[in-house]
Amino acid sequence: MSGEEITITGESQGRYAEILTPEAIDFVVALDREFGARRVQLLERRRRRRATRTTELDFLPSTEAVRKDDSWTVAPPAEDLTDRRVEITGPPERKMTINALNSGAKVWMADFEDATSPTWENVVLGQLNLRDALDGRLDFTAPDGKEYRVGESMPTIMVRPRGWHLPECHLRIGGRAVSASLFDFGMYLFHCGRRQLDRDSGPYFYLPKLENHLEARLWNDVFVFAQQQLGIPRGTIRATVLIETITAAFEMDEILYELREHSAGLNAGRWDYLFSMIKNRPDVVLPERSQVTMTAPFMRAYTELLVRTCHRRGAHAIGGMAAVVPSRDPVAAKRALNQVRQDKRREVGDGFDGSWVAHPGLVETCREVFDQWLGFEPHQIVRRRDDVHVTAEDLLDVKETAVAVSEVALRTNASVALRYTAAWLGGRGAVALGGLMEDAATAEICRTQLWQWISTGTPTDYGVPVTAGLVTRMLREELDVLAETGALDEDAARRFGQARTLLTVLLTERTCPEFLTLPAYLRHLTGDKPAPAPVLTA
Repeated sequence: MSGEEITITGESQGRYAEILTPEAIDFVVALDREFGARRVQLLERRRRRRATRTTELDFLPSTEAVRKDDSWTVAPPAEDLTDRRVEITGPPERKMTINALNSGAKVWMADFEDATSPTWENVVLGQLNLRDALDGRLDFTAPDGKEYRVGESMPTIMVRPRGWHLPECHLRIGGRAVSASLFDFGMYLFHCGRRQLDRDSGPYFYLPKLENHLEARLWNDVFVFAQQQLGIPRGTIRATVLIETITAAFEMDEILYELREHSAGLNAGRWDYLFSMIKNRPDVVLPERSQVTMTAPFMRAYTELLVRTCHRRGAHAIGGMAAVVPSRDPVAAKRALNQVRQDKRREVGDGFDGSWVAHPGLVETCREVFDQWLGFEPHQIVRRRDDVHVTAEDLLDVKETAVAVSEVALRTNASVALRYTAAWLGGRGAVALGGLMEDAATAEICRTQLWQWISTGTPTDYGVPVTAGLVTRMLREELDVLAETGALDEDAARRFGQARTLLTVLLTERTCPEFLTLPAYLRHLTGDKPAPAPVLTA
């Protein structure tokens, strides 16, 4: 409606104003007005489906013709998205942006989603860092005086906006928060779309948490509208979809079809996929997360189907994350790199065209594996994997064997969930814990596994069932240990207390809560850095 107040809360002066221009705000508002209602309808469709559980997980009869039609393919890859053998991911924080751009990876995914705590500062200044990088103005001086600058050669940049389920509460239309997805996408496209075209590149994206092809259709319509509004040629935008929900795994062909003029393939996201499996099949108990490897039958079916589907349609298939943080201990470092090497060999052997790493120290290892297999070829899309035949039963082949949870697994999940949530509330979305780079996806699998073990009374290997009381006691003990070691100042103690309270509530819900980050954002991050709210009238 015309005349609705457009309200911005949070800091908007200084360098923030370079991103929060009236024109950029108008563009984001136009996107939300055009597509916000459809987004809400699709989110409601998710809720109804999960509440009623009347629909079995299966391939859709209504879209069988799309799956069986061999005649269609996606658009040919953009030139600088042809070779994607090593992709590095991380938050668009200034120093980490520089390190990622200097890492030697083929692609950097600037992650506004799982690796970013969506404080207003992180969200807006992350956009500023991307623009500064394209303008050659990105530098950083650490407190110890060490200087960081971007080298001459940069990887191709892709951006992962937040998922459809998240709002951006610092920008409101008539009091209603805009979509965080449209905010992140719109700000980047507005400020960097033309800049990327001037560099003979383009605005490229990763799309997270999609649950079906209708959500992909919405994104495609957003792309068409946005390109028209900004005078950018249709088809310039390219997007890779993360297949990280079990429902999307049954609609891979359909998702590629909906995005075919803008598609840059699919990606296999391990932790979110397990997180989704628990939410959709809470009665099928999974063992501790470290035991659910990519060789498990349902994970093999999912990844092999992804490769076959992508290559059949002329699209890239991108593998999962290597999250190891290289150790300073040479023995531990060698062991970790050997594990990464083995995992990447499995991926490239299965047909993946590239893979993810979370740390610059893993780029060389990943590249060596793909170089050995691909040689001078940029990808292996010609390898169609026609030998792969995956059924619905294969995708759901979670062996219902007896699971006994160890105390170590319980305490590890409780510790990671607590420590990560506290860090997230303090503005950090990528956190090194126990030798791994943890993000929101790993925190989600930790807390959903705890919820599932509690809700099913899963036995421990020492003879008692997992209960809410047992897990909340472990959370309290973890907090006590931190307090006794003097690791918590007043601010950290407050954040850990908030994290413990939030997790306790989520772990005792009757049904598995959809997300950890949504209530955490709404309760704790929406009022950060308040400032007088500029009011615009549309």
